[in-house]
Amino acid sequence: MALQEEFEKQGNFLFRYRGVLPILIVIPAIAVMYFGTPVPDSPQKELYHYLFYAIALFGLAIRFYTVGCAAKNTSGRNTSEGQVADTVNRSGIYSICRHPLYIGNFFMWLGVAMLTHNTWFILFFVLLYWFYYERIMFAEEQFLRGKFGTLYTDWAAKTPAVIPAFSKWIPSIHPFNLKKSMKQEKTGFLLLNLVFLIFNCVGVTDFSNIWQEKMVWIGLLIIGVAYYIIVKVLEKTTSIFQ
Repeated sequence: MALQEEFEKQGNFLFRYRGVLPILIVIPAIAVMYFGTPVPDSPQKELYHYLFYAIALFGLAIRFYTVGCAAKNTSGRNTSEGQVADTVNRSGIYSICRHPLYIGNFFMWLGVAMLTHNTWFILFFVLLYWFYYERIMFAEEQFLRGKFGTLYTDWAAKTPAVIPAFSKWIPSIHPFNLKKSMKQEKTGFLLLNLVFLIFNCVGVTDFSNIWQEKMVWIGLLIIGVAYYIIVKVLEKTTSIFQ
């Protein structure tokens, strides 16, 4: 099999199972934290964790904005259906880079990887992410090239893949859809808060004061759970998110 077909085959496989990537990051990261040299609790460590959380939230914000301005039946979380696209997103954030969702994913999981305070693991994450999503992006672009032809290739020729070219910005032709973003990204926000709480509890042996010591992270998880439940209930009981 030629390398081009091999990359496309691998990319389609990884696209279908891309939900596995967080497991490939979280479990080794917890192991590194648990078995590695522990970082003593201190106000400085807490500040670093807030910074890492801000980096992860930045990634989620990129996803939130991208999804809200994307055309219908694009930029989704579909897995079993394979590649899906009714059109080519070319305006808004898609006017400055071709894969903004994967930039958002990168910053989300970079924030998690940084919680290990281990330079080697962070480098491992960057290389794993590059290997994983390079093939997914290749498969997506092959699909779009085959479906939309020159409409896609003309846009791709002038738009960088991942490093944004801000000078190429074109306002989005689709108004921002807050409800769509809230619906699609509710799980990501919940899981992000859960992961940060878990990581901040790694190595804790005395849970008697856990509410006080980890109050911020517990509070963020409660917010994430409440947000998820509210959106889920509204999906089921009203037409707000339909």
